[in-house]
Amino acid sequence: MRRNEKGQSMVEFALIIPLLLFMLVGVFDIGRMLYTYTGLHFTAQETVRLGGFGYEDEAIMEFAKENFQTGSSDQLVVEISPSEDLRSPGEYVTVTLNYPIEPFTPFASQIFSDAVTLSSDSTIRIE
Repeated sequence: MRRNEKGQSMVEFALIIPLLLFMLVGVFDIGRMLYTYTGLHFTAQETVRLGGFGYEDEAIMEFAKENFQTGSSDQLVVEISPSEDLRSPGEYVTVTLNYPIEPFTPFASQIFSDAVTLSSDSTIRIE
């Protein structure tokens, strides 16, 4: 005896589609975070070069904010150590960039706090 199974695939699809959409948005979110981190890392490497040439902190921060292309430069936090008055030739300078990013994935706020903070630093010897 055969049953009528016309709606079976529709029910299976309706049960699986939320999971597939959740995974698709998650993959998109991870890719966006990796893209932003790559831009942040590149900007940190280029910015620390100014510190190696003896530029002032203000010029270094301005350069980082102008050259950060993968997000809003208003949210970019630039930290430079040691401070300008403690730097001398032969020592090392470190530039750390922090950038908060909001995930798009539903329920991500339960896993992470408000935003995920991406961080990248780079160190160079002062000429």
